Amino acid sequence: METNFDVLKEQVLSCTACELCKTRHNVVFGDGVPDAEVMFIGEGPGENEDLQGKPFVGRAGQMLDKMLAVIDLDRTKNIYITNMVKCRPPQNRDPLPSEQEQCIEFLRNQVAIIRPKIIVCLGRIAACRLISKDFKVTKQHGMWFEKNGVQMMGTYHPASLLRTPAQKPAAFEDFTALRDKIKEICTHTY
Repeated sequence: METNFDVLKEQVLSCTACELCKTRHNVVFGDGVPDAEVMFIGEGPGENEDLQGKPFVGRAGQMLDKMLAVIDLDRTKNIYITNMVKCRPPQNRDPLPSEQEQCIEFLRNQVAIIRPKIIVCLGRIAACRLISKDFKVTKQHGMWFEKNGVQMMGTYHPASLLRTPAQKPAAFEDFTALRDKIKEICTHTY
């Protein structure tokens, strides 16, 4: 396991372990502060993310940034955002289990270096992989789970909120619960 964040990033940027490397424009390593107590993990980069090399920069990312701002979180000052897989799946399809498996050690390494107190899984794919394989976002969003001393929550993916605006109030409640958990267990986020 790599202990230097910059070395890990270089390893990820040069990865060719799965077929996604053949169709990517950019590897999307992550974005935010390296000592974040709160980490957000999505499923994989979309088209805008692939083109810019940063996570959550398209319409869904803009929605996420607005939701974060409401609870005084910002990737430039107090959180870290990344994805399960670091390269865009073609046509924004779900990452295949084999692709997730190739990238999971990179993600584990990011978590080990950052050492967040809270992980928020954005969407079903991340929550099923990281919280519970049978996680149901519509039923379990906003619930807290502890894994290896880290508080974890699954919530709606911002792209889902764009497709189904009726989910926005529930997602807002999840972010309110996140704010409360941050105030309870974090020391330097706010």
